[in-house]
Amino acid sequence: MRTKYKIVFLGEQNVGKSTLISQFVYKCIEDKYQPTIGIDFLPKRMEIDGKEVKLQIWDTAGQEKFNSIISSYARDSFIAVIVYDLSKRKSFDSVDRCINDLVKIHDPENKIKILLVGNKTDLIEEKKDLDVLIKEGEEKAKQFNATFLQTCAKTYEGILCIEDYFVKTISEDINNEYENNDTLLLENEHKSRCC
Repeated sequence: MRTKYKIVFLGEQNVGKSTLISQFVYKCIEDKYQPTIGIDFLPKRMEIDGKEVKLQIWDTAGQEKFNSIISSYARDSFIAVIVYDLSKRKSFDSVDRCINDLVKIHDPENKIKILLVGNKTDLIEEKKDLDVLIKEGEEKAKQFNATFLQTCAKTYEGILCIEDYFVKTISEDINNEYENNDTLLLENEHKSRCC
């Protein structure tokens, strides 16, 4: 049974990836902004379905010069969290490239789960504008068979939804492994009785 789950956060520079991770892992944020250079790694333990699992959370730099090393760190991830800034169109436009890069490096048998996160809801002043941006994010997620969430890492809004997504997705994987093991055991028992 798998006990480690690799989760990689991807997206343009300054969309809030590090702040989302800090809120999820430590439930606090740093006062001073420091861009991630290259890759950063944070472990987190959780109990899911009565099993202790280790999350390996990878924070990636958003600068284009790091794209080549990021793809090697994203390889074999169980979940990819693609973050964009709701107030910056350019970051939303980069989502397609990010997802297509993931598809290129991933083994087709190892289907990566994708969580699309529209961050910085606090920067959108008009509710009707936010509604349009959220609908657009939901449509993009649907296009890639992903899940969409909106967040404000600064105020902790949506962080529990990210945690719930991780728990649900990992729980499904754990239960699928149990079902596969049960099927294999039943098949082996059946074969041994027939011989």
